[in-house]
Amino acid sequence: MAASGESSSKGGKKWFPLESNPEVMNSFMQGLGWPTERLSFMDILSTDDWALDMIPKPVQAVLFLYPIKATLEEHEAKEAEMIKSGGQVVDPNLFYMRQTVSNACGTVALMHACCNAIGQGSPAKEGSWLEGFFKNAQGKTPDERAALLEEDDKIEQEHDAAASEGQTERSEEHMNVDTHFIAFVHSGGHLYELDGRKAGPINHGPSTKDTLLPDACKVIRRFMERDPGEMRFTMVALAPSAAE
Repeated sequence: MAASGESSSKGGKKWFPLESNPEVMNSFMQGLGWPTERLSFMDILSTDDWALDMIPKPVQAVLFLYPIKATLEEHEAKEAEMIKSGGQVVDPNLFYMRQTVSNACGTVALMHACCNAIGQGSPAKEGSWLEGFFKNAQGKTPDERAALLEEDDKIEQEHDAAASEGQTERSEEHMNVDTHFIAFVHSGGHLYELDGRKAGPINHGPSTKDTLLPDACKVIRRFMERDPGEMRFTMVALAPSAAE
């Protein structure tokens, strides 16, 4: 299943959507310098306990792909208004960036997963593109980080190569899909939803590195409950590789 995602880019840059496919994700991120021999992406088959028990711990991030619909957008508008009026706690060490390229939500979610893992002590390979991107992004705003990504030829080429590895036919029809990737991470004792379309991260309450997976799945179940007839949901964990 390929992912789209809205963009606020004035330049109108648009990439081919990345599939929710752990094999493709691992190949993509390994090429950018992520140590997949230690931490890799893997499918989460269900939000039920039996499926969560299959995932090696501790989980570093959860990626979630879902369809964007009017009911969800209504909820997001109410959520944004609540945060605007009531505020929220945001850990200063949390890595968050905006999405300014159409259909780049998969890559932005992967950046959120890996860069937060780097910030919490899981380094990228020395001298790699990912190490350089993380260092260059330090001290920058979410919009400035988005510009770093949008203006980088290397990541655009690598994204395109990864998108080509998927099973989705490259056509104009598949450039205009309605599904979207987000990431969930733990930082500073809280669970955060990271969506580059939004004004900022969403704090979903207390969490720990050991409870990130079930905590994220509780939020994901609420996404699913808002659209009970929909089946186009997928989940991917960034977790210790099987050889670990």
